[in-house]
Amino acid sequence: MGTGSTLRFAAQTDEVTSLLRIVNLVRTREAVTRPEIGRLTGLGRGVVTQRIDHAIDMGFLEDADLAPSTGGRSARTLRFRAERGRIIVCALGAQHIHVGITDLEGNIVDDTHVVWQIAQGPQATLERAIVLVDELVTQHGERDVWAVVVGLPGPVDFATGRPVAPPIMPGWNEFDVRAPFEERYEAPVWVDNDVNMLVLTEREGRRAPHEDMIYMKIGSGVGSALLSRGRLHRGANGSAGDIGHVRIAGAEEQCRCGKTGCLEAVAGGWALIRDAERAIADGATSVLADRVAAGEPLQPEHITLAVRDGDALALKLVQTSARVAGDALAVLVNMFNPKTIIIGGAIASAGEVMLAEVRQRIYELSLPLATRDLVIDTSRKDQSAPISGGAELAIEELFETTFPRWFADARPSPALTRV
Repeated sequence: MGTGSTLRFAAQTDEVTSLLRIVNLVRTREAVTRPEIGRLTGLGRGVVTQRIDHAIDMGFLEDADLAPSTGGRSARTLRFRAERGRIIVCALGAQHIHVGITDLEGNIVDDTHVVWQIAQGPQATLERAIVLVDELVTQHGERDVWAVVVGLPGPVDFATGRPVAPPIMPGWNEFDVRAPFEERYEAPVWVDNDVNMLVLTEREGRRAPHEDMIYMKIGSGVGSALLSRGRLHRGANGSAGDIGHVRIAGAEEQCRCGKTGCLEAVAGGWALIRDAERAIADGATSVLADRVAAGEPLQPEHITLAVRDGDALALKLVQTSARVAGDALAVLVNMFNPKTIIIGGAIASAGEVMLAEVRQRIYELSLPLATRDLVIDTSRKDQSAPISGGAELAIEELFETTFPRWFADARPSPALTRV
């Protein structure tokens, strides 16, 4: 490449780099006026004006209200056009499908939730999810879909978007979850473990963008997610945080994964239901026994409701779950030294009964330095949490990881997520 060509290439690269930065400064509200952008970027007034005009022509930015006056002439603010695209989130659980659509800033436009058994398999489950999404999209008007996020209740290879030997998802192993959504919406698709989406919701809700955090979900099963300095830590293959299948000393129960003595086989909601049914068969009296006698299948939520009513059997079950969960978390606390631990899921809805036992075990078993500033709390009671977290994941991938690769086309493509 000749000297002239090299200089032109460098100039074009600098232009794109500064343009990207300006769009992101406005999107994140770090700078929303031309003078602020100039101060943060070091670019001259003329260059800032040129770049902003370009971003407006591409449809990313637009002029907004006047900024408050500081004594002189008020500057015109800029806004990121979050409404020009949609993010689709499908949060699949063991017994439900929760779908939603958001704008490009993660504001929820609408969502819906239906009962569904994920064991029905990937084909039927994803077809049902797409029907639900299409209903929302039709109801709120056609907009470009810029990203799709799918959360699964099992291990996911994040690079390929394929579940890997998920214990409660027969038929899902190595299934190409991305393909149906890419074909339907012509947008990039990211697939992740559902707990990773929940921890992002907690990060945003607590306004802790740089937090070291552990989120443990105790629902039907047990899972966890890790934030390191505010960023998801997935590990080499995406399985970091899969605490549900660590071995618990002395435990002999068979787990759904095929191994023996896993945390989930002792502390998970399905394990507590198993133990409740055994106790009832042995003659235990409980409001749970009344449900069983009435022919009503027990759910984890029934156990936490019974705890609130002071039911002795339910209390014993939840305290057992909390104790072994606390033991497992104590190992992570010593190793990872988080600032915050969040306990979520159906069993965590038992509230202080659960939380007190978890705290006691962690403080007993962890190093004093690791627990000196540690906060242990339950998750925020937000039914839309998976949708918010999925949108946050999409926004990070779109505007922080892959933005330079699709910026010139003014709209991302499915190729972004293919390896």
